[in-house]
Formats: sequence, structure tokens, C-alpha cells
Amino acid sequence: MRHTNKNLVLVAMIFAVGMIFIDQTIVALAIPKLQHDLHLSSTGSQWIVNGYLLALSALFAFGGKLSDVVGHRRMVIGGVALFAAASALCGATPTGSIGEAWMIFFRIVQGAAAAFLFPSALAIVVSAYPLRERGKALAIFFSASGGLTAIGPIAGGYLTEWTWRSIFWINVPIALIAIVLTAMARASIPELPKEQRPRSIDGRGAVLVSGGMGLLVLGLQQASVWGWSDVKTWGSIVLGVVLLAAFVAYELRVPNPLVQLRIFQSRAFAVDNIVLFLLSVCFVPLFFFASLYAQIALGESATNAGLFLLVFFGGFSIAAQRGGRILDSQGARPSVVLGCAVAAVGFYLWGSQVTDLSFDNQWYYIAIAGAGVGLVLGPVSTDALNRAPRDAYGEITGITQTVRNFGASLGLAILGTILLTQNTSRIEKTLGTVGVPTREADRLAQSLSGAGGSGGGSFGGQSGARARQLFDQVQLDFAHSTRIVLFVMAGVMAAAFVVALVALPAGRVEEPVLAEEEPASDADAVASGPATAG
Repeated sequence: MRHTNKNLVLVAMIFAVGMIFIDQTIVALAIPKLQHDLHLSSTGSQWIVNGYLLALSALFAFGGKLSDVVGHRRMVIGGVALFAAASALCGATPTGSIGEAWMIFFRIVQGAAAAFLFPSALAIVVSAYPLRERGKALAIFFSASGGLTAIGPIAGGYLTEWTWRSIFWINVPIALIAIVLTAMARASIPELPKEQRPRSIDGRGAVLVSGGMGLLVLGLQQASVWGWSDVKTWGSIVLGVVLLAAFVAYELRVPNPLVQLRIFQSRAFAVDNIVLFLLSVCFVPLFFFASLYAQIALGESATNAGLFLLVFFGGFSIAAQRGGRILDSQGARPSVVLGCAVAAVGFYLWGSQVTDLSFDNQWYYIAIAGAGVGLVLGPVSTDALNRAPRDAYGEITGITQTVRNFGASLGLAILGTILLTQNTSRIEKTLGTVGVPTREADRLAQSLSGAGGSGGGSFGGQSGARARQLFDQVQLDFAHSTRIVLFVMAGVMAAAFVVALVALPAGRVEEPVLAEEEPASDADAVASGPATAG
């Protein structure tokens, strides 16, 4: 295969997944206009965001296995087409009474399509590049996809000035480009012969893992709405855990499981996933918290909040390229250990500066935190995939992305609760000094914790200069609450550093074999991990 063809494969897959990452942030920006035009309830507004994430989390494991069975290229084409069709139908949402249900349904379809598409696209990139070139290739893949997440708010700001429908319609031309590029790269996309692919899908396992992940993520997502003391929150979480425990017990005893859980017997694979989980607790929620901080504490527009995130991805992208080279030449350990330490320091230093309310005093710490994450994400994800047999790239991607999404959901739930609790307490104290009732202060705190505000007009029953003074203090209160969140992120990355330092093996991974093949020697078995034993 020529180098240029491998690059064409990489570009095609970046376009294929680009829609997924843009949609993670672009839709949230348009919620106020959607609420106005479609007369959405507060619950409906939440489910336009949550329905997408819920379907994505619940179906990743199933989507990864399905891609191994039917073929990765076919799944990419189907996933892109389904995502584009659902996007077009979201953009065509009627304004009548059916509008809310219509939008939520097709957002869920978008999430399902993304769950089928992403494991297949990542598996194609992995299979297209030799083992010693994957670090650099996936560094580009993750840098581009991460950058698109930051571009979402910027693009959304301009598109929603025209019409909110355009944030969905923009996916259609991107999808067409992805399909054309995938067709052009067809000869360069390795596909296993049908007889070498897994022959069946464990339906019972798919139902158990999808139900378990769905309920678990539902409970975590809705904790901020229902409250942590609500029986629905804990009922969803507990039932989700029970179903996942049943899934593990079932998978370990069936001959053809949906997920080869015994691969976790490989210490390196298990540690990769622990580090990826801890990283995701910080990485994905960062988009939400940094955007809120930029809008509320710094008073920036939603569009400028996207530029704020681009600083993070500037550090991320530069370091990701270095991390990919280290992975290819030395293995994952040096880059992952260093990256966790740099991220922990970066988040801590960033947190120490947020109360200054000056972007000029923060940007280099934001870039340091981004660099740390960049040194970790690509290498730890690629190392896990490198330990997969060639006929299970989709399945293993499904595992790692399920772990990643669970970490993100847990991070959003716990860190969001910390932010809201801290912010409510501080704003109660600030507004209490001018006689604002606790209930009204709580309402303002919750409102500010979900969207940007303005210091104009009246605030807390005050007006003029006094309102401006109060709002300035509330902005500082939010910055103090954000500082706690960033310090927790620093602690989580410090924990990831300890895990990687103590448990992640040194050295490079050897080329794995097909799942049904026997390793040639004990040394090969150790290098390839338990996945090679089928």
C-alpha cells in the first residue's frame, strides 16, 4: 500500500467522524433558539443533548462488535449515511406540537449512528497503518477530532445567526465528502475475508450491556436534574450496575461472547483502560466547564468561548504528535507517564489562576494542561488497540470507547455536582448580604451554572451600579467554584500518573495475530496479550 493511500484513508475517516465531534458541542449552543422556536419544555431541551449521548454510550460495545462481523468499511458508509439522514431530519423538525418528540427521536438516531460509525472508522485507521506507524497516524486522528470539538461552538455561533437548522444541515455535505473519500480509498482499506471475521453476534450480551450502560449513564446524566437523593437517580444507577454485572458473568461463560472480556487479563490492556477512564473523567467534561467559565466568569460570548478551548487544543495537538512518535519508537509508557504528570500540573496551575478573571494570565497553563492530555490520549488508546487481534479491532474500540464515555459521564455528574454545590453556597452568601432570599439565590445559581449571564439591568433585585457590583462578585464566585473543579481534575490526573508509573509495562507491543490463531511461543503470547488466545 502506498503512503499517500494510507493518508487518504486517514483523511476519509477524519471526515467520517468529524460530524460526531462537532455535534458534541455545536447543538448545546443552539438550545435557547430551539427552545424559542419549537416551544420546548425544560425536560425536552435536556433530552436533545442527553438522548444523543445516551444512545452513543449504550451502543458503543454493540457497534464495535457489529463492525467486525459485517466489515468496517460497510459500517462506516452505513453509519455516515444514517447520521447524515438523522441530521437532515433534525434540521427539518416541524414547529408544531410534534416538534419536541421529533427532535429528540432523531437526536437518539444520531447517537446510535455515531456508536456504529466511530469504532469502524478507528478500526480502519488502525488496520491501514503498520504497527510502528500507528502512533503518528492516531495522533493526527485524535488531534483533528478534538479540534473539531472546539470548533463546534465557533461554527455554531455563526450558523445559528442564520438559522439553528443549519447546525444540523452542515453535516450533510461533510457526510458526502466522507463517503466520496471512503470510496476513493476503498482499495487501501484492509478488510478481512468473510471466513476470518467473527460469524455471529451475541444478542443477549448486546441487550445486557446496552441496557446496563444506558441505565447507568441515564442515572449519572439526570443526577443534576432529579437530584442525588431521588430514587430515580439511584434506581437507574443500581439497575445499570446489576445489568452490567450480569453481562460480565454471562460473557465469561458463553463460547462466542459479544466482548472478549478475558483480554482484561492482560495487565497492559487493563491499565490502558484505567488510565483512559481517569483521563475521560477530566477531558470530556472540560469542554463544558471551560465554556461556562469563559461565558460566566470572563463574560465572553459562546463563540469566543470556543476560541478559549482552541488554546487547550493548541497544546493538545502539538504534544499529541510527539506522543505518537514516542509510542512508535519506545512504547506507550514514557508518553503516558509524562503526560499524566504534565496534565496534573497544568490543571493545578490553571486552577490557581482562574480567580484572576484574566485570560492573559491563564492561557499558557491551559496549553500545558492540553499538552499533558495530548501526550496521553492517543498513545493510551493506540496501545490498547495494538493489543487486539486483527479480527477484533472494532470490538476492542467498542470497549475502549465505552470506558471513555462512562468516564466522561461520571466526570460530568460528579464534577457538575461539585460546581453547582460550591456555586450555590457562594452565591447564597453573596446575595444574602443584600437580603435576597435563599430560594431566589439558589435559582440564580442554578441558572448561571447552566448558561451565561449578563450583568446589565437588574440583578438580585438590585439595579444600576449596585447590580453591576453584585454581578462582578457572582462572577468571582463562579471562578472560585471552577477552581475547585480544576483542582479535582488535577488530582484525578495525579492518580492516573501513579497508575501508569506503577503498572503500565515498558516496551513496544508486537504485532498481534488473529483471535483463532495460536501464538508461536510464550514470548509471543505475552507480547500479544490474552486476546490472541481467543
